[in-house]
Amino acid sequence: MLGRFKALRSRWSRSFPPNLARLMLLACAAMWGASYLLAKFAMAEIPPQWLMGIRMVGACSCMFALFHRHIVPCLNRAIIVPALVAGVTYWGTMVTQTIGLQTIDPGRSSFLTAAYCVITPFAAWLVSHVRPKAINVVAGVICLMGVGFVSLRDGATLSLSTGDWLTLSTALIFSFNLTCLGVYTKRFDPIAVTFVQFAVAGVLFLTGAAFTEPGPAVSWLAPSVVASVLYLFLGATMAAQIMQNIGLAHVPASQASIIMCTESLFAVSFSALFWGERITWSSLVGFALIFAAVLMSVIRPTRHSLYRN
Repeated sequence: MLGRFKALRSRWSRSFPPNLARLMLLACAAMWGASYLLAKFAMAEIPPQWLMGIRMVGACSCMFALFHRHIVPCLNRAIIVPALVAGVTYWGTMVTQTIGLQTIDPGRSSFLTAAYCVITPFAAWLVSHVRPKAINVVAGVICLMGVGFVSLRDGATLSLSTGDWLTLSTALIFSFNLTCLGVYTKRFDPIAVTFVQFAVAGVLFLTGAAFTEPGPAVSWLAPSVVASVLYLFLGATMAAQIMQNIGLAHVPASQASIIMCTESLFAVSFSALFWGERITWSSLVGFALIFAAVLMSVIRPTRHSLYRN
């Protein structure tokens, strides 16, 4: 079994050079950035857990049809724990983000979610026992200042809505999901890890939707809604997650984080252009501080990592 895993890792390393993996992570960030806008649009008709359940089922079906030769050999006892950990944390990430997105703008959601890059070193400390550096602590303080500016309302009062808190929870849970994926995709086929992650999350979404949300309706079949859903599961869910997991297997986590944090820049640009999101001065300052904190969290490790590739 161990020999097969080593052979799989060797094959992926030959097939995906580091620079190609970095480009895949950037494309992944752009696709996720657009997904905030399209998810916001789709949720005008489809409740959030049904929407995410459809995304997971669609992605799993397409992945199995295309990559069953990668997936089937890895469906054994060894992958059960990775499947549960990755699937449950992914479900937690997406359910909090999607429900939160119902009440806040796409660009705001993306920058609050981007705080995961600042939290990830501390998640890695708990999971891998790698102590964060002093700059990570400084970045955490700057990120909190950024969230404070984002929370400023009229009259200079601090106020975070339920949607804001849910989205900050997304950042926390995603930091653990990313840390665990960085471990699992080095031991297992990245496509197989993606498949089992979606399968576990899909079961949780559909179960939650069946008990807490209204059932399917004819309005879900409107062409614009169907097109949005197709993009969400074919592009932002299946293709982007595969690219992320392959990229994480060949790019150090510090470099991957700095590339993927551009997701928030893509998201706020799409939201301002196509959704009409209004960016206030306090939000702009907050976004800049959060982005600066993200860069501080990853740029120093990235320089050292470059010499190891």
